[in-house]
Amino acid sequence: MSGFPRSVVVGGSGAVGGMFAELLRKAGSHTLVVDLVPPPGRQDACLVGDVTAPGPELAAALRDADLVLLAVHEDVALKAVAPVTRLMRPGALLADSLSVRTGMAAELAAHAPGVQHVGLNPMFAPAAGMISRPVAAVVTRDGPGVTALLRLVESGGGRPVRLTAEEHDRTTAVTQALTHAVILSFGLALARLGVDVRTLTATAPPPHQVLLALLARVLGGTPEVYGDIQRSNPRAASARRALAEALRSFVSLVGDDPDRAGAPDPAGDPGHPRGNDGAGDLDGVFEELRRLMGPELAAGQDHCQELFRTLHRTDDEGEKDR
Repeated sequence: MSGFPRSVVVGGSGAVGGMFAELLRKAGSHTLVVDLVPPPGRQDACLVGDVTAPGPELAAALRDADLVLLAVHEDVALKAVAPVTRLMRPGALLADSLSVRTGMAAELAAHAPGVQHVGLNPMFAPAAGMISRPVAAVVTRDGPGVTALLRLVESGGGRPVRLTAEEHDRTTAVTQALTHAVILSFGLALARLGVDVRTLTATAPPPHQVLLALLARVLGGTPEVYGDIQRSNPRAASARRALAEALRSFVSLVGDDPDRAGAPDPAGDPGHPRGNDGAGDLDGVFEELRRLMGPELAAGQDHCQELFRTLHRTDDEGEKDR
């Protein structure tokens, strides 16, 4: 049993909301899906309503619910906190699936400091399934409902990872905003270089194949979603600045581009900044980054080796320096 005899999933027609609604139903919860627009051909499976201004039928459902889960855009979720929590019975749990946490923490503190609440951010596309995948969990106010919902996520195969609101936003600025910026910047660089992608695909060593595959995966998504991740996280701008500064630092390490018009040739200029090839400076960078990785370095190398094997089976020693 889910621990929630009656649950309401607002935005349950979407991918994330639908995933949680299905999880609740499988656990035996009587689950009501609420949305502004019902799924095509399933009008009877959805209560059409605006959670920021609940009508009589939605208000009654919210009063009866043991769990209300907001799987909606941040703007809607924040506006819904006050009207929803005024209707919820004592002991009921409020949850949400927002990808940014600090705004919700502030809204709860202002309007519902006594309501049990947990934010669940699946760190994967719902279509990939929950099995063995991390779900960031930010507990604003703990209680038996929070415990029951985290156990339900575990029973569905997910791995709840507890974070504070600040930790969550700082972490996802790196794991999502920075990662997507790296991948899309790589794609923009390919476009500016005027390369033939078919030739790249035919000749690329495994690291480049992985980057091309990551670019292809991102391009299969929705631009609005990726743009929202960049704009909504308050830490995303600092992550992008760090990326730009790191690239400038790397350029300074290896020297100016000798192909640039009017640039001196570092091979023929003993006084060129950073020497002829930047190898000495890169030694320091490698040491710094090895220290950063710490005990995760060896595990990451093994993981990468397994990934490369799925791309091209070869001798284990053949991939190390490419």
